[in-house]
Amino acid sequence: MNKKIIIAIISLLIIGGLIIFIYKNISIEKNKEDEYQDYTPQQEISDEQNRQTKVTLYFENSETGELESEIRLIDANTLIKEPEKEIINLLIKGPQSSNLKKLIPDGTVVYDVKVKNSCAEINVSNQFLEFGDEKNKLKIINSIVNTLTNLKEINSIKFLINGETNEKFADTYIKNNN
Repeated sequence: MNKKIIIAIISLLIIGGLIIFIYKNISIEKNKEDEYQDYTPQQEISDEQNRQTKVTLYFENSETGELESEIRLIDANTLIKEPEKEIINLLIKGPQSSNLKKLIPDGTVVYDVKVKNSCAEINVSNQFLEFGDEKNKLKIINSIVNTLTNLKEINSIKFLINGETNEKFADTYIKNNN
């Protein structure tokens, strides 16, 4: 009888061990399934959706008379074709901040901007010449130079008036880092 009890106990232990072994394998497989479920990507951003980018523009501070930066969030799609021209047009429109004022004369039209050898050649209408005094002319130049040289491909600026060099803006201007 002792032999039968020992065989029964060993049989129960073997059966119990098999049950535990099978149960653990099933739960491990289930965890693996949970871990490796297919990834469903989120909806992609379409071309029609608005993507914002920061642009730094320079205007005159109404109180101090010094140039001051204004950071503007704009739709990145507007900068795809002619980013330099679009940015200058933002300068022409003027600042959003009430303590800043625009410098580029009213009626100025940007015909085109060509970038060659890191120099932006800006072709504008003759209204650009209505800048007032020499001090204001320098502020306009610095406003445009500081704004456009924030773009990595531009290091200097040259102006054309109606497609031609004008003696008032004959130089090539670079950013003064002082």
